[in-house]
Amino acid sequence: MKTGIKLLIAVVGVTILTAWTTNQLNDITKADWLVGTWENKNQRGSMYETWNKVSDKELKGKSYMVKEKDTIVFENLRLVQEQDRLFYIPILRNQNDGLPVRFIAKTISATQLVFENPKHDFPQIISYTKISTDSLVAEISGTKNGKERKQTFPMKRVK
Repeated sequence: MKTGIKLLIAVVGVTILTAWTTNQLNDITKADWLVGTWENKNQRGSMYETWNKVSDKELKGKSYMVKEKDTIVFENLRLVQEQDRLFYIPILRNQNDGLPVRFIAKTISATQLVFENPKHDFPQIISYTKISTDSLVAEISGTKNGKERKQTFPMKRVK
């Protein structure tokens, strides 16, 4: 009898651990809706963000503006699944000495991704919210010079 109970507990434990691990490893798949090219139109023109799936554990992106025939890249982006954590890693031109900054995922769902780095100067929070298949809102927020700031970028899918 005791052996049967121990076996049952072991099977249940392994099942729970496997389900949890699979869920953790699949966090990045919840971000697949980012893949494509997104446009934010503003008074200075159009800004674009393009995301591509590199592997089961990484998406790569870039934020840029097209001016005449030139493409001006603002930042290169990576969304990376490392073990049980999901990271948003931007590299911005002329900031942080060109080094990547890591933001850890705090919210991961089929419609929202929220990343935080409380030690970063600004922003401390970066989020993407899926409105529909063809629209999303990207937002950066946090404190800068002692004041709360927020910038919102509504985007439409163009590819």
